[in-house]
Amino acid sequence: MENVKGKVAFITGAASGIGLGIAKAFGEAGMKAVIADLRKSAIDEVIPYFEERGWPVHGIQLNVTDREAYVRAADEAEEVFGKIHILVNNAGVEVPANKVWDIPYEDIDFITEVNFKGVLNGIHTILPRILKHGEEGHVVSTASQSGLSVVPAFAMYNSTKAAIIALMETLACDLMGTNVGASAFCPGPIEGNLRNTSKEVSAMMGLKRENNAPPPPRRVPERGNLLMDPVEAGRRVLRGIRRKDLYIFTHSEFKDVMTKKCNAMLRAYPDQPVNEEFMRLFSILTVNPIYDMQTQVPAPDWK
Repeated sequence: MENVKGKVAFITGAASGIGLGIAKAFGEAGMKAVIADLRKSAIDEVIPYFEERGWPVHGIQLNVTDREAYVRAADEAEEVFGKIHILVNNAGVEVPANKVWDIPYEDIDFITEVNFKGVLNGIHTILPRILKHGEEGHVVSTASQSGLSVVPAFAMYNSTKAAIIALMETLACDLMGTNVGASAFCPGPIEGNLRNTSKEVSAMMGLKRENNAPPPPRRVPERGNLLMDPVEAGRRVLRGIRRKDLYIFTHSEFKDVMTKKCNAMLRAYPDQPVNEEFMRLFSILTVNPIYDMQTQVPAPDWK
């Protein structure tokens, strides 16, 4: 989807952090941004940034776990801007670190509802509208590098983000032959406030925790300018949409751990001859052209 000027993007979790960075990058490119977020006060704070620059913007308060509200939000976006071309499923939360067997059920339900079902709700609600109008479109869902190379003690975050990667890979298969693309966005450390927004969202959704529940440890120590700016991350998302990338990554520093992980998985397959008849009969399992479509991503050209 090379020509994005004037196109409409519906972005969830867009009033802060990565979502806001994506919205700003889209605004720079001349797109119309729908900023959807559960936190109405946060939406109100960021709208002036777009208006001052003359970037078309519209804010919608949305709980991505509320399917009926999602339909109303999509209707409102279309009433304001017309056809939606890009869906960015970015809304997400984290829960306190824990051993897998100690994760409270309320944390399991909360993060699954937002991080996984919320993405499915977005796809169910908006993708059919994109396909119906027939113009080029794209769906991006924010996963995480943690969905690829896990962070100890964050099982639910790792798992829900890994699920998003599998979901987007499958969506890319389902969209083959259409003019709509699909990308899994897997950012590394980005400047943001996920811990605070997760607490705020959990309170707004009525999640109650024990008063003595420990706060999650900082996964990323203070590193100053080593944390990527959210707008820089947003520009990489936009480039991924234009390139039709299946995967949108941010940090080449993770290539080593991913090489080790992939090599470990390859070593786990038995060292035995391949049965060609099996390959033929089960080609739906052993061959997938979407992986061949990902080309080498160059260094950013806007620096």
